[in-house]
Amino acid sequence: MPNVVIVGTQWGDEGKGKIVDLLTEFADAVVRFQGGHNAGHTLVIQGKKYVLHLIPSGIVRANKLCIIGNGVVLDPAALIEEIQHLAGLGVVVNSNLFKISAQANLIMPYHRELDIAREKRKGKGKIGTTGRGIGPAYEDRAARRGIRVSDLLNRQVFESKLHDNLAYHNFMLENFYDANTFAFEAIRDETMRMANILAPYIEDVGHLLHEAIGHGQSILFEGAQGTMLDVEHGTYPYVTSSATVAGNAALGSGVGPTVLHHILGITKAYTTRVGSGPMPTELKDGVGEHLSRVGGEVGATTGRARRCGWFDAVVVRHAARVNGLTSMALTKLDVLDGLEKVRICVAYERNGSRIEHIPADPSVLEMCEPVYEEMPGWKTSVTLAKRKEDLPPEALAYLRRLEELTGVRVSILSTGADRDQTMILENPFQKL
Repeated sequence: MPNVVIVGTQWGDEGKGKIVDLLTEFADAVVRFQGGHNAGHTLVIQGKKYVLHLIPSGIVRANKLCIIGNGVVLDPAALIEEIQHLAGLGVVVNSNLFKISAQANLIMPYHRELDIAREKRKGKGKIGTTGRGIGPAYEDRAARRGIRVSDLLNRQVFESKLHDNLAYHNFMLENFYDANTFAFEAIRDETMRMANILAPYIEDVGHLLHEAIGHGQSILFEGAQGTMLDVEHGTYPYVTSSATVAGNAALGSGVGPTVLHHILGITKAYTTRVGSGPMPTELKDGVGEHLSRVGGEVGATTGRARRCGWFDAVVVRHAARVNGLTSMALTKLDVLDGLEKVRICVAYERNGSRIEHIPADPSVLEMCEPVYEEMPGWKTSVTLAKRKEDLPPEALAYLRRLEELTGVRVSILSTGADRDQTMILENPFQKL
């Protein structure tokens, strides 16, 4: 059976959660393969709203195995809070259908303090992180001093690692950042309390997925953030601290790349970005306000307003290349309803030269001006369309032009927030 990877093709917030929820119907398991609780997926199902941060979006479907892969950095307190939040909404997260990779690294309280202290020290040059400790946790992983989920099951190993980490991080917090330090006993006792809650969920996820695939089960791999926030291929340094592209689905879950059959890029019908960094098509006019207001462009995790702009085909072409996109799901087409004209950025211009790809040097991107094509807007709302043919002619023309400019076909089309307001033009789970 085919396995599908879902990635964001812009700066995140493309509506991945909704598409993951939709496609989970055809999958046996859903795996979150990178990021931390700095991500947020909002689902609206029959008018009921679910906001997820760590647990894969498939959790609201019955009898679907949901997995947090080894590529995720996990804040145990945030995860327990999310489990309790879902329980309040009637979603029971049990150890039969929810697993955490034993190889995932933990976000500890000192990581959060370091994150906040660094941003404060940078002042106007700050990156715009969520302050949730994601970057410092990934740094500890790369430095081989990280505390893993498996260490929660071995108190002696956990205490030894915690002692060494606190010696290092407390020194930095006190002497370089002039920030709060942490007591060993307080962190140890609180973490061990949470370990007892999380222990039933801990699993060798890579082996579990290998067996599932061997038995012909289909896996949906769910990424967080978007391609332009990838630590390698995004607008560095204004990026997240993990690889958000499709290749990391294998690395971050413990399977081989040959089992990744269909790469589905989630693409918003316009462009948004949270935080600092270049965004060539950003609008600070009435259209930008329309996109923000109608699109409800506020971060699900942080509550920060998103910067809004026209669709950037240069960005999505870049995403198509570095992810190897098979098809794309276009979301929030309805937000463009009622606009007199719609624009598409087809290239950039700098010093009289035309640029049709993302510059390797992000400082060059900051100096680029968008080159636009203009198309007629549509007055009829797309929200009631059940088939592609029901769309206004101008909306159909817009879709065709996006496909031409990006080189990627639209296989799924979202025309509203609810699960039911989605057209599956081509099911990635039914085609190899």
